[in-house]
Amino acid sequence: MGSTDLRAAGRAYLAIPGPSVMPDAVLQAMHRPSPNIYGGELKDLTESVIPDLARVARTRHNVAIYIANGHGAWEAALSNTLTPGDRVLVPASGAFAHGWAEMASGLGLEATVLDFGLHAPFDMARVAEALAADTDHSIKAVLGVHVDTSTSIRNDIAALRACLDEVGHPALLMADCIASLGCDRFEMDDWGVDVMVTACQKGLMVPAGVSFVFFNDKAAAARKALPRVSRYWDWAPRAEPEVFYQYFGGTAPTQHMFGLRAALDLIHGEGMEQVWTRHARLARAIWAACERWGDVEGEGLRLNVLDPNLRSHAVTALSLPSPNGTELRSWLEETLGLTLGISLGMAPSDSPEWHGHFRLGHMGHVNGHMILGLLGGIEAGLQALSIPHGGGALAAAAEVVAGKAG
Repeated sequence: MGSTDLRAAGRAYLAIPGPSVMPDAVLQAMHRPSPNIYGGELKDLTESVIPDLARVARTRHNVAIYIANGHGAWEAALSNTLTPGDRVLVPASGAFAHGWAEMASGLGLEATVLDFGLHAPFDMARVAEALAADTDHSIKAVLGVHVDTSTSIRNDIAALRACLDEVGHPALLMADCIASLGCDRFEMDDWGVDVMVTACQKGLMVPAGVSFVFFNDKAAAARKALPRVSRYWDWAPRAEPEVFYQYFGGTAPTQHMFGLRAALDLIHGEGMEQVWTRHARLARAIWAACERWGDVEGEGLRLNVLDPNLRSHAVTALSLPSPNGTELRSWLEETLGLTLGISLGMAPSDSPEWHGHFRLGHMGHVNGHMILGLLGGIEAGLQALSIPHGGGALAAAAEVVAGKAG
């Protein structure tokens, strides 16, 4: 048979863990001329977006909007609450916790990292021990990544609050929900989170470029106690602007705001509980397929997180014997137009082991047939490259999607 270009028609599928698939409604809302940036339609839209963002975060408190990626939100959260010399405690279960700790160090803070490796969540006993030992309360904040996108581990943020409360520690609890918001259940107020950071390009389904910092009254008091805050990162005028441009520290990200309004309409039209339920079922379908593929003699495909209760519903980290991970990703992109996520932090990028790791993004605007298509593409790639794998993966995933299993 002659060669056939299977990418010549249809749409490419970006199955990386962010940016996620963008809904047509979001793209269409953004495809319009720029509006007046001083008032009118954009002002009314922005003031409607603020409470609907808070509904996604499950908070009655404040949100500040930044024209920045998630790293900008990290810096904003730290800059509004801490001062050089302050100490932060950072439990780590992947590359992004280390990244936030490095950001803190770059701002002159002292970051103490509790590293729990790449396959396990936070050990709350060790966290509690570190907090109890801090009798002079030199730790001013605990930085917890809810879902570490590099490892797909989902951490228990409510348990971090319990650790603080059990020892009577006054440190702020900060949560990174960049990968999890709008995908995995998160309850900012009920879980006792003081500051939460997220970005628009994953569960919020808007092209990358805008991030958000949510903060409660305790965090606002910490901001007021600082001798100074960077004019750009200062969240006070963004959360309670006297004039419209202060929402954004200057010119608004106009097209992003139109897209965000459309995305929030989709989220709240579906309902948060249903959004979480949909992500959970689709994640279980992926895991069912992966477990079947891994049922093979010798070393085969492996889920990074063995306990399903500790896995993210937004991203799944996997490995194959090197270099099969990179070869599979390349074949899928070049042959089917299906792009999987590269490894981040699972092995040094210049080592052979790096080519054995990859990730699947299943966040935001995804449904049953998209996930089954993703899995069918991977099955084709495993066969085309003669990578050893177990059978019955697609049938197992279909059972979960159909509500017959999982």
